[in-house]
Amino acid sequence: MSSCATTTSGGFRTDYDDGSRMVTTTAYTGKKLRVRGGSNAFRDQLYQSICRLSDWLEKNDYRGYDPFDGLNAKFLGPLTFNNKFLRTALQQGVRRFPMNLRPVLGIARNRSTKGMGFLARGFLRLHEATGDAAWRDKAESALQWLVENQSEGYSGACWGNHFDYQARGDFYLPKGVPTVVWTALIGHAFLDGHARNLHDRFLRVAASACEHILRDMKTFAEGDSACISYTPIHPSQVHNANTLAAGLLARTYSYTGNKSYRILAEKAIRYTAYYQRPDASWYYGEAPYRHWIDNFHTAYVLDSFKHYTDSTGDGRFEQNLMSGYEYWKNTFFLADGTPKYYNHKTMPIDIQCCSQAIDTLVFFSNRDPDGLGLATKIAKWTIEQMQDRTGYFYYRRYSRWMVNRTPTLHWGQATMLCALAGLYQLLQAEESLS
Repeated sequence: MSSCATTTSGGFRTDYDDGSRMVTTTAYTGKKLRVRGGSNAFRDQLYQSICRLSDWLEKNDYRGYDPFDGLNAKFLGPLTFNNKFLRTALQQGVRRFPMNLRPVLGIARNRSTKGMGFLARGFLRLHEATGDAAWRDKAESALQWLVENQSEGYSGACWGNHFDYQARGDFYLPKGVPTVVWTALIGHAFLDGHARNLHDRFLRVAASACEHILRDMKTFAEGDSACISYTPIHPSQVHNANTLAAGLLARTYSYTGNKSYRILAEKAIRYTAYYQRPDASWYYGEAPYRHWIDNFHTAYVLDSFKHYTDSTGDGRFEQNLMSGYEYWKNTFFLADGTPKYYNHKTMPIDIQCCSQAIDTLVFFSNRDPDGLGLATKIAKWTIEQMQDRTGYFYYRRYSRWMVNRTPTLHWGQATMLCALAGLYQLLQAEESLS
C-alpha cells in the first residue's frame, strides 16, 4: 500500500495573511510504505479514505467552514445591529439552509482551533498505526499551531471560536472567548502527544488548560457536586461541557498527581450522574429549553465518564457509564449503521454524529468488543454516503436526494480524520494479534 504521508527532507513553514504558520510535511512523491498488518479489503478502503481526506486538507490549507460561522457574513453581519434575534436568524439560517450560502455572503474559509486539535489526534493515531514519521510531523505541526493560537488574557491555555456565536436561548460569545468544550478536547490532543513521548512540554500545556478551568471557569455548587460552566463569561450549565472538563482534569491528574484536578473532576461527574434520566439518557442541559437528547453530545458525556473512571480508578459511576453507553448504542443507530441525530428521529444525518459515533465505539472497544462491528458498519456507511470524490465529507444529508455538501472543517473533516484514524489503528492492532 502506498503512503499518503511521505516525508520531505525536513518539512517547511508557510506564512499566511493572518500571521499563522503551518508546517507542510507531505510531498506526494509516490514513495511506497508497507503498512503493518495483513491484507484486508475494508482496512485498505478505510486507509484510502483517510488518504483522500488528508490530500483534500493539504490542498485546502486546513481551512473550511463551520456550521455556526454565519455571523462572519461580510455583508449581512453588520445588519444584525447587535440584536439577539437577528443574530440568531442569520446564524441559524446559514447553518440550516440545505445549500452552502457562505461564498455569497462573504464568509471565508478558516482554520479552526478545535479542528486542529482533532487533526493532531488523528495524525498521532496514524503515526502509531503505520510507523510513518510524516504523520507524527503533521501532529506536531498542528499542536504547535495551537500553542501559537491560544486565547489571550486568561489564567492558562484555552481556545475559542474564530467567529461570534449566538447560543440558543441565552448567551452571546464573541470571537476568541474560550469555551470549556474547545479547551478540553484540545487538551486531550496535548495529552495524546505527551503519551506518545513527543514532548514533555505538551503535558505542561494540558496542565495549563486545567488551570484555566479551575481559575477562570465559573462552577455551580449543588450539594456535593458542581457543574463547570461552558464559558468564563456566562453562567451556562450543559452536561457535555461539564463532563468534558471533568474528563480532561481527571486524565491530566493521572499524569501530574495534582489533586485539585481530581477533586473538581469528581464533583462535575457527580453532578451529571445525578441528572441521568430513568432510561439512562441525559438531556443536553437541565434548563427547560435544553431538554433534547442527541447522539454526539451523549457520546461526549460517555467518553468523559470513561476518561474519569479510567484515570482515577473510581468505580462509583460505573453503572451510570455503562447504562448510558447501552442506551446510546441501542437508540441512535439504524440497522445499516446510519447514525440518528436525535433519540426520536433520524434526520438530518449529520457528519458529527457519524464521526463521534465511530470514535466513541472505538474508545469503548476494551469494554464492548462488539462495538467494533458497529463502528465498522458506520464507517462504511459514512464513506459510501457522505464522502465526496475529492476527499472531503459532506456536512448533512436530509434525504437520499438532498445533501448539504458544505466542506465544514472541525465539524466533519477533522473529526472524521480523527475517528477513521482511531478505527484504522484498532483494526491494525486486531490484525497484529490474530
